[in-house]
Amino acid sequence: MALTTRERRQRRHRRVRKKVWGTAERPRLAVFRSNKHIYAQAIDDLNGRTIAAASTMEASLRGGRTGSAEAAAEVGKLVGERVKAAGISSVVFDRGGFQYHGRIAAVADGARAAGLDF
Repeated sequence: MALTTRERRQRRHRRVRKKVWGTAERPRLAVFRSNKHIYAQAIDDLNGRTIAAASTMEASLRGGRTGSAEAAAEVGKLVGERVKAAGISSVVFDRGGFQYHGRIAAVADGARAAGLDF
């Protein structure tokens, strides 16, 4: 039986998650991409809590196109600023099983522009 696109992505994500995990000092910057929106959150896996999050669902980012690389870069910049405000300067990037390309890379570039190291 052939796997669906979603199932293949979930398998890749499980494979990535074997190696990538976040701590309070260096949280995991997890990214999820849907057709219309993009979501990013910094997660402390040891304590099981989200330190900061941003998405194109927020009122400040909903005005224009939400499924574009420009919107993804804004989400990355916003989550980067929130993580920096929490006193954290370094994260580990979790691409969520998605190819590091396009909107996923734009989130990473936006977070780097906000001053995060990874």
